[in-house]
Amino acid sequence: MRTVTAVAHRGAPYRHRENTLDSLRAGLELGADVVEFDVRTTRDGVPVLLHDSTLNRLWEVDRPLAALSAAELRGLTADGVPTLADALLATEGSRVMVDLPGAVNPRAVRQILGVVRECDAEARVYYSADPQTVLAVRAAAPAAELALTWKTSAPPRPALLDAIRPRWLNYRFGLLTRPLADRVHRDGYLLSAWTPDTRRSMRRLLSWGVDSITTNRVDALCTLRASGEGYTSDR
Repeated sequence: MRTVTAVAHRGAPYRHRENTLDSLRAGLELGADVVEFDVRTTRDGVPVLLHDSTLNRLWEVDRPLAALSAAELRGLTADGVPTLADALLATEGSRVMVDLPGAVNPRAVRQILGVVRECDAEARVYYSADPQTVLAVRAAAPAAELALTWKTSAPPRPALLDAIRPRWLNYRFGLLTRPLADRVHRDGYLLSAWTPDTRRSMRRLLSWGVDSITTNRVDALCTLRASGEGYTSDR
């Protein structure tokens, strides 16, 4: 039977603060095949785990990350925001999905790819992002595994797909329908969905043959997967 890939969204954010080492480890402990986290760079070019452009939501510090050095970030968060290198070490031996939020920044992309290479993690890391950022990753890393995040039900243009050469098409789960899932598979791509957190939504995606589900409740997904609930047939 086909098995869906269970991806822990920012680790286990209902148990620990998202994008922290404790959260990443907890996601893996709950059964995730892959742990996903967001990476941005500090003012001095250090890749760190943070989804937002500022520290306000998670750390109650109203400062933009891009204005802070890595040392200043450590001080403001009591060393709570991991570096990418720390996160790769904490997830050693596991697959990692690195999401690159925000506007395209080719310099930051190169810095992030450099850390992955220095940590000897290229074989287990793949990248998700909007089209322009994924294009920057492809330009800097011709062999990288890519998930193109797509936010409309209209298909990506063939020229864009030819330039990016993604393995995955990565959709917000609410956009997906069975015909769209069938079209993605007919076109030769794997289908990833984010971020359903109810069992009902997960069952629906499983029945449509989605290949990977990124969720904040990876334990619930793993329970459904183990039971076989939601699967209708092999593809």
